[in-house]
Parts: sequence; structure tokens; C-alpha cells
Amino acid sequence: MPNRKQYVVTGASSGIGAATLQLLADHGSQVLGISRRPIKCSSKLATSLSLDLSGLNQLEKNLAPLKELPVIDGVVLSHGFGDFGALEQFSSQRVRKLVDTNLTSTILLARFFLPIMKTQGYGTLVLVGSEAALRGGRQGAVYSATKFAVRGLAQSLRYEASNAGVRILLVNPGMVDTPFFDELDFGPGEDVNNALEAEDVAEAIFHGLTAPAHAVLDEINLSPLKHVVRSHRDR
Repeated sequence: MPNRKQYVVTGASSGIGAATLQLLADHGSQVLGISRRPIKCSSKLATSLSLDLSGLNQLEKNLAPLKELPVIDGVVLSHGFGDFGALEQFSSQRVRKLVDTNLTSTILLARFFLPIMKTQGYGTLVLVGSEAALRGGRQGAVYSATKFAVRGLAQSLRYEASNAGVRILLVNPGMVDTPFFDELDFGPGEDVNNALEAEDVAEAIFHGLTAPAHAVLDEINLSPLKHVVRSHRDR
């Protein structure tokens, strides 16, 4: 099929990224998944690039082969991790790791892909944010700072990219039942209404990517029906 859409998805080995990659491939698109770990996708339309996005100094060099892609219809930046605690508990190294992974790498990836889509005259850049971009919370100062910044990035890029025919979408999910919480001391409550599924967020992303070219979904805020947080110590 000569007119397959071509997408790039970061954080594609698990969670929202993996669900988005699978959904796009299931709808007949060619999808390149970028992640540190191997991707798991049942479709032959999915390929992978093993890349540690925290290696900022080598990031642009490692991405250079992607300039050979014939087209890029959309890029979904869904990588990142969570780290929570009181601000004074964060060492400078811990702050730097969270900021570099969740924010700086996102800025550098956007800087790499936007010129490609601007030259094409079309494309959609999707930034996966968080409900932490909408309001700060206890133990989340550094994490929320990165997500508030990603929201500001999306809003600014919206003005920079529209004249070139490129759309910017920010998706802010609430708690999602993914491995995001595996290394944390809390997670969503056990009831099905306490967490989104990764596929729910992927559907929202897909909706934004496939909207009519003249329409932009600037921001999607998606949350579970009930907000219940459960300490892992209660297990």
C-alpha cells in the first residue's frame, strides 16, 4: 500500500507508547517505535529503534537516520518517568535526571522533528503530558514542574507551527494503569473506575492524529471517573 501513514512513537516499549504504536499499526500505518527496550507489537508494520533518550549529548546524532524517512505524518512523544517526594529529598542529580528525561529530551526531539514536518507542509506533533501539568500536588514539585513546562512548550509551538501546516496536540492523562507506578510507592485504587487504561489514552491520541487537517485538538484532558490513590504499602 503506497500511501501508508508514517508515525514515530517514543516510549514505545510499554504503557501509553506501546498502546499507541499498536493502535496505529492496527489501522494500517507504518510506525517506528523508539525506546530503550524492545517493542512488543503484533503487527509487521511496526519497527523499532533502540535509543536511550536521556543521552542528550548524542541524541541528535542518534536520530539522524530518521531524516531518511520519506514522510513523517505524526510524532508522538510519550516517553518519561515519575519521581515523587518532598523537594528537599531531591539531590541535584535526581532533579537533573527527571528534568532531562521528561522535559529537555522532549524539547530536543521537537526541535528535530518539527523542521521535517514544516518542510513537508503537514504533520502532527503529540506531546503526552499529565494531569500534573494542570495543578501541582503534594510530593510532586519537580515532576509537576516538568509537565507544566511541557504544556507551555506545546502552547508556544502551536503558534510557531501552524503557518507551516503542522499541528500541535497536548494530551494530559490522569492516572493510567501502566508500569509507570511499578517503582513508586503509590498507584491508582483497585477499582476499575480509579484508573485509565493505556488504550484509552491511545484512542485520544489517535483521534487527534486523524482529525481533519484543518482542525486542531489543542489539548485533551483525560481522567478516570474516580480519583482514588492507594499506597503500595497497603497491599
